[in-house]
Amino acid sequence: MTSGDGLTAEQTQRVMVIALDLARDGRTEALREFVAHGLPVDVCDPAGNSLLMLAAYHGHADTVRALLGLGADPDLRNDRDQSPVAGALFKGADDVVTVLRRAGADLDSGTPTGRAAAVLFGRAHLLEG
Repeated sequence: MTSGDGLTAEQTQRVMVIALDLARDGRTEALREFVAHGLPVDVCDPAGNSLLMLAAYHGHADTVRALLGLGADPDLRNDRDQSPVAGALFKGADDVVTVLRRAGADLDSGTPTGRAAAVLFGRAHLLEG
C-alpha cells in the first residue's frame, strides 16, 4: 500500500526517522529539503518529539530558526508535556532559548513551564526583558 505521494508506509516511516535524526544533528539544509518535498514541519517521533523539539534539545539554534521559518509550532509539546523552550533551558542551550523567545514561545505552558525550568536550572536571566 502506498500513500498519496507514492511512498509505502515503511518508506514514509524511514523518511521520518531520517528527518528526526537530521533535526537531532542540526543538519539544517538537508532538513529544509525534506520539508520542501512535503514532510510536515511538525512531524513527531513516537514520543511526540517534533523536529523543533529535537533541534532545540540538542542545541541547534540555526536549525530551530529555520524550522520556525518553515512554520514549526514553537509550543508543540511532546507526550510528556515538555515544550521546546523547557528542553533548551534544561540542556543549557541559551542561544536556542533566545531564538524561541523571539518566535513567541509560550513560557507558561508545559510541564515544567519554561519559567519554572529557567528557575530550576539557574537560567532565569534568559527570560528577562
